Amino acid sequence: MDIAALPEREPAVRQWQAGAFFASAESFLEREREQAPLWLVVALGGGIAAWLVLADPARWWAFLLLAAGGSVVGFALVPGRAGRAVGAVGIALALGLGLIWVRAEAVRSPQLQRIDIVRFEAEVKRVERLAARESLRLTLAPRGGELPPLLRVSLAEKDAPEGLGPGARIALRARLTPPQPMTLPGTHDFGRDAWFAGLGGTGRALGEIEVLSTGQPGVLDGARTSLDEHIRARLEGGVGGIATALATGDQGHMPAEDAEAMRRAGLAHLLSVSGLHIAAAVGAAFLLTLRLLALSERLALRVNLVLVAAGTGALAGVAYTLLTGAQVPTVRSCIAAILVLIGIALGREALSLRLIAVGAAAVLLVRPEAVAGASFQLSFAAVTTLVALYSSRHFIRWFERREESWAPKLARALGAMVVTGLAVEFALMPFALYHFHKAGLYGVLANLVAIPLTTFVIMPLEAGALLLDLVGLGGWLWVACGWVIGLLLWLAHTVSSASGAVAMLPTMPVWAFGAMVIGGLWLCLWSTRVRLFGLAAILMGAVGATTAPRPDLLITGDGRHVAIIAADGTPFILRERAGDYVRSLLAETSGFDGDLPVMPQSGLARCSYDSCIADLMADGRTWSLLALRSTQRLAWEDLTAACRQADIVVADRRLPRGCTPRWLKLDSVGLARTGGLALYLGEEPRVESVSEQLGRLPWAGLQSGR
Repeated sequence: MDIAALPEREPAVRQWQAGAFFASAESFLEREREQAPLWLVVALGGGIAAWLVLADPARWWAFLLLAAGGSVVGFALVPGRAGRAVGAVGIALALGLGLIWVRAEAVRSPQLQRIDIVRFEAEVKRVERLAARESLRLTLAPRGGELPPLLRVSLAEKDAPEGLGPGARIALRARLTPPQPMTLPGTHDFGRDAWFAGLGGTGRALGEIEVLSTGQPGVLDGARTSLDEHIRARLEGGVGGIATALATGDQGHMPAEDAEAMRRAGLAHLLSVSGLHIAAAVGAAFLLTLRLLALSERLALRVNLVLVAAGTGALAGVAYTLLTGAQVPTVRSCIAAILVLIGIALGREALSLRLIAVGAAAVLLVRPEAVAGASFQLSFAAVTTLVALYSSRHFIRWFERREESWAPKLARALGAMVVTGLAVEFALMPFALYHFHKAGLYGVLANLVAIPLTTFVIMPLEAGALLLDLVGLGGWLWVACGWVIGLLLWLAHTVSSASGAVAMLPTMPVWAFGAMVIGGLWLCLWSTRVRLFGLAAILMGAVGATTAPRPDLLITGDGRHVAIIAADGTPFILRERAGDYVRSLLAETSGFDGDLPVMPQSGLARCSYDSCIADLMADGRTWSLLALRSTQRLAWEDLTAACRQADIVVADRRLPRGCTPRWLKLDSVGLARTGGLALYLGEEPRVESVSEQLGRLPWAGLQSGR
């Protein structure tokens, strides 16, 4: 053997291995040539998500360079389909990050930097009723240049003057604050919402509001208001609230207890006008037009009835979208429905993954920030799951319609409903747990009844009643509609009150959520057996989400609200008079379902009027917490002595330099820099802060403005 020849064989071996790899990649992409383009939309969304997660200009530039470099390498050095795929994905990633970066700068608008009480004049842009709080929320455009161009102000419903509506010019005094930032790590980022909506501040009206001139509501606003009043005159209470929500999208008339029952039962999506409602309106208009026109033999022979019916369905979808306020989710669903109708009119497949990808791309190109919203994620996750399921050969083999007797046909239809419900529920559960920290365990069963009941019974009854009201004959249909909606409410209350109806999780790690999303997309978008690898990613994400540690201590950014998480997961709050919003936020973040007790009831704390001292156990170590809870001035000697005895000190005021706890001092000065905190105690304690999550995102400075 010529030993000297061995080193010359290694490059040949590596070359052969590389060639085999590229050959395998080429073969795989050839088999998946119909599915591969879908991943360009995923990459577009991935670039947008990267901008939000990286949260720093230096990292954004690094990401752009890596994506561009990967694209060049793919096109220049990697042969065949694999090279073109790598190059195209690199471009899509860079485009996604660039899109949201540019949009974030384009929508930049002046924002309040401090709390202030001012009197000003403004034009009313929008009025929203919040029935649960018995209040109104006004979107205002202030006159003059001292205030931001757009504000949101709330007031008690009983204090609303006559003539307060869109287009009205008013004078008012209000307490205004900067837009609310993220309250705790992992919670909803209201600062981001305000930034992209152009809101410069929020507040509450003080005293009387003077209407300087009444507005002339637009045709749609007037029609929507009249329709609301008409429906609520026929149906009262929660029944009328649901009927109004289905017709106009206004959920402001729902009693708080009914709205909460719908959420806990997993039925809240029925109240938000979205794809389900648009599909019902479009489908009803399409089928009704087609069947009626088909009664005429002359029309059936001379006119393309499918085209006419598709046009009628499109008009119905657009009209319903405009009537319900043309919110982003509704517009998105309307566009998707119109694309489906176009496909039907052209004789193409009505609904496909490519169609969904086109709709998602259209939304992301116009509103790239939508990728972070629960609405976008839930709607596209649901429809992608449905299309992937219905195109699966296993689903087709078991549940495709066929000529058979009524009993097997009924069993097959029921089986398809159950499988569909389970698939959608499991697909949406990660999103519900990530955004809301809760998911309805019985939502599948409830939706199996509620969705058909709403789509095929309630909505047709309500539409028929409104039509017959034109000739004064809708009374009997309103009675039937009210009875069926009452049945829906009974179902919601029954399911929501059942033991274990809601699954709760504390804040989910971003990587775990991302793993489940990528795994789900991998499972749905590929068509060959390679899709099964997505299950491994889903399982990894699920394990990461369910085993994530619960925080031991939660502190809001203003230092006023502190929650100690006991060993059994119960959060005990510092102040008994904490508002409903703060209570629900602390409960959800800690993964707790129920009313929050206060620290004096915990057995963990010794409380006086001014403070609470608590002992926290973590990994065999005891941590001492001192939390101040009054506005009274404390003696310097007593305060500094108490600080020296504590590991952690929390206060909503500025603490003196002499206050030196053993580990962590959190006063108004420090919390203004960090924002809300989640503390994980033990042998290696760590702190997660809002400021770390927001990084250098454009709206991150709102935290310091509080």
